[in-house]
Amino acid sequence: MGNIGVLIEINNGSLKKINKEALSLAKSSGNDVYAIVFSNNIDSFSDEFKGIKTIINIKTDMDDYKPDNYAATLSEIIKKYSLNDFIAGYTSLTRDMLPRVAAKLNGTLVNDCIEIDLENRTIVKPIYAGKLLQQYKLKDEYNLYSIRSNVFKISDLDGNAPNVEEFELINVDELTKINEVIKDDSGNIDVVDAEIIISGGRGMGSKENFEKLFDLATILKAGVGASRAAVDAEYASANMQVGQTGKVVNPKLYLAFGISGAIQHFVGMKTSKVIVAINKDADAPIFKKADYGIIGDLFTVLPLLKEELSKID
Repeated sequence: MGNIGVLIEINNGSLKKINKEALSLAKSSGNDVYAIVFSNNIDSFSDEFKGIKTIINIKTDMDDYKPDNYAATLSEIIKKYSLNDFIAGYTSLTRDMLPRVAAKLNGTLVNDCIEIDLENRTIVKPIYAGKLLQQYKLKDEYNLYSIRSNVFKISDLDGNAPNVEEFELINVDELTKINEVIKDDSGNIDVVDAEIIISGGRGMGSKENFEKLFDLATILKAGVGASRAAVDAEYASANMQVGQTGKVVNPKLYLAFGISGAIQHFVGMKTSKVIVAINKDADAPIFKKADYGIIGDLFTVLPLLKEELSKID
């Protein structure tokens, strides 16, 4: 096994939690670790990189993401520094970027990994909507892995400060053009990073009712998610969607309000440590998949939960 690269995504001036998991996984291998950061300012979070060998800084902003340029730059970095193993979080950005990079390197990409043995290049990931786990043995020169959030343990990053090397962004003929980026400026916790998630479905009834979930989320310091039905009904924004066509999450606690439990939603949150379902329909499929269930009107249950949880210090 050669050097290991880790793609870092910056969120509000700090490392995303999933990047800390990736760095910890890379460091546990005992090999030299290189962090690749697309950022105009890495000084504010330099302490996060203690103990790794090198930071490769491309002075640009993720807000200026251009798929072809970024993929070309990352693939050249991987080749130049012999990053035979490359780890990133399983995020909306990497779902777009890493397939392009793997194709340029003629390498292998495995997404949504839940187990990685870097020494033997043995990978485990869910398949068939999470019904089975598949093990892969990788043998290519370049192997790329994206990891599921809240799976890999975060270790304390200590040691010497890394070297910092700058790398110029490579400009190529753009085959893909981004016309518009819609940002989430709400300041809410991203469900991918959240350890507690409160999700609402069509049963919330309206956008105004859906907003009530944020009050409970504030008490629990939780992220707020939504089913596709809730997003389609415009109760919630698309970046909150959990499920097969949304985000895959892995929190310690998942509370589902007014969600029926269709398989398309379940595959996005089935690895949650504890699932609690609140639904007035006793026959809702979600109850077969939940660890705990409350059969009742969510508009009665929600304020009671908020009242009781507010009493906890």
